[in-house]
Amino acid sequence: MPKLSNPLYAQKVKKLSKLETERLLSRMSGKLPRRLEKEKLSREDALALQMELEDEQLQEWRKMMAALNEKIENKEKPKGKEAGKAKPEEKAKAASKAKTVEKPPKAAKAKKPAEKLKSEQAK
Repeated sequence: MPKLSNPLYAQKVKKLSKLETERLLSRMSGKLPRRLEKEKLSREDALALQMELEDEQLQEWRKMMAALNEKIENKEKPKGKEAGKAKPEEKAKAASKAKTVEKPPKAAKAKKPAEKLKSEQAK
């Protein structure tokens, strides 16, 4: 006996447009498309099951993201207090970095070791 979907999702499937129905069918994976092809499920039942599955996955994803965001916020709180004290130092470092002049790269030094290696390999 095929698993029946929640009647709420069956009602939602009836309200879907043709485009939304096609998109939902294209996201279907696993056993659902095979059961639909073998006509063990009607199209509406398969769509309702897919909607239910996607809603469950969305809820799980939201829980995980909330937990990760909470974890990130807990790590940032102590840094936030320390960052207020370190701001004058950061400004001073930024000012000193701005004053330094970049030197052009010395390509001549890079050629010498390569030439030595070639001459050693030739011997």
